[in-house]
Amino acid sequence: MLAATCGEAGVNILGLQIFPGVESVTDELVLSTPDDWTAADLADLIGRSGGLSVSAGPCTEAALTDQPTRYVQAARSILAQPASFPEVVARLFDAESDPAYGAVDTDVMDMTVGDIQVQVRRTAPFTATEHARAAAMADLVSDVLERTRESAMTPSMGRRVGGGATPEYVVDGDSVSAMIDGQAVGLAVVRPAAEEPDVRPVTLRVDPAWQRRGIGTRLLVDAARLANALGATEILLTTRSDNQAVLPMVMAAGLRGRIRMAADTLTVRVPVRDLKPLRR
Repeated sequence: MLAATCGEAGVNILGLQIFPGVESVTDELVLSTPDDWTAADLADLIGRSGGLSVSAGPCTEAALTDQPTRYVQAARSILAQPASFPEVVARLFDAESDPAYGAVDTDVMDMTVGDIQVQVRRTAPFTATEHARAAAMADLVSDVLERTRESAMTPSMGRRVGGGATPEYVVDGDSVSAMIDGQAVGLAVVRPAAEEPDVRPVTLRVDPAWQRRGIGTRLLVDAARLANALGATEILLTTRSDNQAVLPMVMAAGLRGRIRMAADTLTVRVPVRDLKPLRR
């Protein structure tokens, strides 16, 4: 019936993907329509063919790529750059990763990578099959990040690192410093709020000779607690998209966050309202 209705209307079915369910089946169609057609015209066409809960929108030729091939390519992209997980998964499911602040969408799919929450959103409801695929992809990147974190905690044999002294962590106003023999080897600064009054940006750096020793993780935890003491509900970390250390650091800190990657920038939002405030 669907093929006949499309044929009579001059609409060509280019692709079809079926998502089985217990009480219903979701069909995802890639259609070529006359130039003057709108999404409403398509919804009406599919509805006349017996379709229920129809949603329609524009797509590109990428939608015609073989689905198993798309998933393999997505997995390879994530293995090469785990921080790209939100954007890769969003493209995989024709969704948006962390849209504009305050935006409302019809359906949200949550995934958990370590203790980090990732959300993708779109108008069309996600199917049970897509939820299962997303969970499998999240498990994959969790395993990769855990191996990366374990590697980051082991100093390289051929690399000169700092001595065995234990840092002292000193709070001064809106910053926390890691001090060794009176010298700062790491610094985290809680910046003033910008666009969102309850969200405080945090900048963090550790001297290269003292990296991979847990200093960044401790500074991150202290900065989050300090932001709480300063009245923030969330902190915001911003770094390069190719920075492979930030997600293992957040995971090692035991903090729950939400990640987003856009262009060359990776951001991590971490709620701090439930943390114990850091005494200043």
